[in-house]
Amino acid sequence: MTPVVTDCGGDWEIERRLRVNEQIRAREVRLIAEDGTQLGIVPSREALRIARERNLDLIEVAPQAQPPVCRIMDYGKHKYTLARRDREARKRQKATEVRLLRLNPHIGEHDLQVKLRKLRELLGEGNKVRLNLRFRGAWIRHPELGHQLFARIVKELSDIANPEGTTRREGRMMNLLLAPKPGLKPPPKQASASKDKEKQEEKPQAAAEQPAAPPKPEAPEKEDAKQEQVPKQVLQAADPEDSGEAG
Repeated sequence: MTPVVTDCGGDWEIERRLRVNEQIRAREVRLIAEDGTQLGIVPSREALRIARERNLDLIEVAPQAQPPVCRIMDYGKHKYTLARRDREARKRQKATEVRLLRLNPHIGEHDLQVKLRKLRELLGEGNKVRLNLRFRGAWIRHPELGHQLFARIVKELSDIANPEGTTRREGRMMNLLLAPKPGLKPPPKQASASKDKEKQEEKPQAAAEQPAAPPKPEAPEKEDAKQEQVPKQVLQAADPEDSGEAG
């Protein structure tokens, strides 16, 4: 089964079925040159001859048109370009993860700010976040607190996130899914890198500030003993008569 070429926003994309060169069955085609120039309606044999003279291929890009539209291009080079583009697109794609963040209806202001910073971090990385609020004990009688809390979170994060769907309540649980806005770029990681660099610079400075160890005490007694033995040997070699008399 041969691929098909369609025109999508000016880019020629290969799909599953495509008629190339001698596979084109129409008697006449509307011909487009490799540079986009309209060459008018010509017989398919004449269009194929023009493509051959230019060492290119004739590709039927719009078979449903009357007459079909054909374009002159390098089919092999075009397939390679599309394959490379597809590989690069797959590399850029990142699997979206759904992270879970637990809350309670009586959360304090300080804890809420901590949760908001965490939410910004997760959404900035391209993840979806499911807010999970659990009502314990008598708090189940006040579901409006959960709605108010979710409404505030959505308002605080309106610059980077959108809610997907509405708030869902299941028993004692209340859930809301947040998704990052399209085109949201991840935050730069320069701050963490600078902190690591500062820590590495602090280590040699701390080592330099430490006081030097006191010098080890010398052992003068042994050296004095060696110095005393040397003169005695010298004296005995210098006075052989004294040594003989002593014998």
